Amino acid sequence: MKKIITLVTAVVMVSHLFAQEQKPLQKTISVSGSAEAEVTPDEIYVQVDLREYNKKNGDKIDINTIRNNFLAACRSIGLTEKEVMVQSYQGYDQQYWIQKKSKKQNPDMKAAISYVVKVSSVAKLDELVDKMDDEATQNFFISKTAYSKIEELKKEMKIAAVKAAKEKATYLAAAIGEHVGQAITINDPVEIDHTPRPYYANVMMKASADGAEQAALDVDFKKMKIKFEVNVVFTLQ
Repeated sequence: MKKIITLVTAVVMVSHLFAQEQKPLQKTISVSGSAEAEVTPDEIYVQVDLREYNKKNGDKIDINTIRNNFLAACRSIGLTEKEVMVQSYQGYDQQYWIQKKSKKQNPDMKAAISYVVKVSSVAKLDELVDKMDDEATQNFFISKTAYSKIEELKKEMKIAAVKAAKEKATYLAAAIGEHVGQAITINDPVEIDHTPRPYYANVMMKASADGAEQAALDVDFKKMKIKFEVNVVFTLQ
């Protein structure tokens, strides 16, 4: 009986010591921070579709001539082979079924080629458009826009978002007489997608009804918005 009482006493003493060693629960504050910036795209990718055509006298302008003229136009505005890439190369006949029905032996196949051209500004795009062959150019459109220093900008925005979280935690803690301590967790900042739809702001010279040229407005591409949000947990002191 004495041994049992001693054992129970020892268990009670250990439990009491363990309770004394437990630290009080650490107070924390969880906040979010964000940062954003707007930049004008300086990488504009334009797809240009070119196709063979016939002059009014019936002479066919072949694809080699069209291609060489287009590449010469690109060089004349300072573009190099790094900015001009072949997207596709094809041939087709718009009147295939009519010619098949009439059993035409030599259908007038039209060759076509598509290029992707990278320019750095609206002004450079205007220069390219001004030198295009209207007869050969079937279509051109902006496929995408980008910013050349996007990774550097994203890094700056992430840092700014974390700093914004620290600032928010500081004034919220001060409202209840507390002080912000060390950060316990910092989540990797999440990018909020604000990808703009690329569009071409018309800044070329336009002809009025009487044939006189009028200067268009000085319009640029829609700016790209970069935004990051982050969650941070700080200790309170």
